[in-house]
Amino acid sequence: MLLELSVENLLLIERARLRPGPGLNVITGETGAGKSVLAHALDLLLAGRPRAGIVRPGAQEAFVEAVFEAPAALPEGLGERLDAADGELVLARRVGADGRTRAYINGRTATIGELGEVAATMIRFFGQHEHRRLTIAAAQLELLDASCGAQHALRLRSCAQAHARCVQLRATLEELHERCRDRERELDLLEHELAEIEHAALDEHEHAHLVVARERMRRLDALSAASGGAAEDLGPELLESPGAAALLSTAAARLQGVAGVDPSLDALGERARSLAIEAQELAGELRAYGDGLLGDGGDAAQGLTLEALEERLDAAERLMRKYGGSLHAVAQYAERGAARVDELRRASLDLDETSEQLALALAELTEHADALRAARQAAAPRLERGVREQLAALGMSDAEFEVRLSERDAGPAGSDAVEFVIAPNPGVPSGPVREIASGGELSRIMLALTATGLQGSAHTGRRAAGRRSAGAKAAAGATAAVAFDELDAGIGGRTARAVGERLRELARARQLLCITHLPQIAALGERHFSIVKDTSASPTVAHVVQLDEPQVVAELVRMLGADSSDSAALRHARDLRRAA
Repeated sequence: MLLELSVENLLLIERARLRPGPGLNVITGETGAGKSVLAHALDLLLAGRPRAGIVRPGAQEAFVEAVFEAPAALPEGLGERLDAADGELVLARRVGADGRTRAYINGRTATIGELGEVAATMIRFFGQHEHRRLTIAAAQLELLDASCGAQHALRLRSCAQAHARCVQLRATLEELHERCRDRERELDLLEHELAEIEHAALDEHEHAHLVVARERMRRLDALSAASGGAAEDLGPELLESPGAAALLSTAAARLQGVAGVDPSLDALGERARSLAIEAQELAGELRAYGDGLLGDGGDAAQGLTLEALEERLDAAERLMRKYGGSLHAVAQYAERGAARVDELRRASLDLDETSEQLALALAELTEHADALRAARQAAAPRLERGVREQLAALGMSDAEFEVRLSERDAGPAGSDAVEFVIAPNPGVPSGPVREIASGGELSRIMLALTATGLQGSAHTGRRAAGRRSAGAKAAAGATAAVAFDELDAGIGGRTARAVGERLRELARARQLLCITHLPQIAALGERHFSIVKDTSASPTVAHVVQLDEPQVVAELVRMLGADSSDSAALRHARDLRRAA
């Protein structure tokens, strides 16, 4: 139960405090006085988004605080953090003029989500235009789901998870299909490049040998002439004249003739003999070099003509320009290319695997959607009976109400589409609520659905009292306070009285707060709060006061549209109170 609601610097309200009690609490006031401010205060506690300009002009921040009787159990993960030993639970929210907002639970900072989660177990709020949600198919589905029992939330969560998995796998599959569309082109290019690199079959060592061989073949004549001439100078083959080797041998022989006389000269003679031998060997090697010029280009150049050698080196240089500037870079590119080829070839395997996973996920989604449909089909007749009973009490005793289910593509909430169908009067063809119901009928249908849901949650709470987790939540939902913001829009006369009687009946089992503009409903309140606007202040300020009995009668006279001196209106107001 809500024990106290405090509001500071929220739009017109500078400071207000309400202490509602059990049963039906009504809140009234002139149009524009600020009744909707209290509704927005509750919405803030339920994690609603602050409206622009919500902070009272001149104030730094707005503040909302609600004190509830502590529940038997708090949402999982919060109970151990909060101390409700004094029997009270305090929820609060601050909204700065700069738009920043902070949440508190029992004085401790909390996230907005945590605040909303706890508040939702303490109070259920139906906004001013709640009945208009009946024209939205998704809202009708939510209302049906609310009547499907405590386990239905788990079914919805499982279905949403399965749908998210299908969406993810479809996106992955589409990406793989896109890859496969480009795969062949990329594979062709990579395989061509790798074949080009492999065909060159060059490493850095071989490339260096080929460069040397190319230079040798380009200057073959000069090399042959130089080596042949030098060989002839050292030792002519025709011996027409003595060569350097022969002259060195002659010099060495001369010195040998005086060997053993002077050790110093003996050393010089030894050097002369060594030079003669070296000259003869050098002449032979020079001739061998000249003879082998055409065939001694290293393994990489064996048997290649200069033209073939040039072509091979040109190919290597093209690869280096194309793939990184060096043969080492070319080799690295080839490694990366080979890895990419493997990846592309695996894409078809990934495509098959993902297709199989998607098929399994779709089967799981279908299973969850079928479970949701079964629960909805079972709940729909109960909801229909409950709404018809409630409508009868609200002045629509002959109305027919039906919940129609049809199939659609599976989504996060399953594969069902819901349509609420009504025939408000006998002999009138039934049709979708969103098309044929008037504003007043929408209000009563919404109240009938709400009352049916509240009675269902109370039954669920009693039935689940022995279960700790789900039972605690069900029990909390069964005893939570309920707030209505002008749910009576579009009705009047006897219908207004019938709506008020239904609200009072609901208030016997729980605390109700009802913001209303109808005297027929306001007269039934066990406590009556009025919001009064003071335009003499600058800026205008609104005050909230709890009315005693004479003030209640005076407020009913005002709501009847009469002056305080109107005796007929006064009698009517007193009659309304006596009838309550």
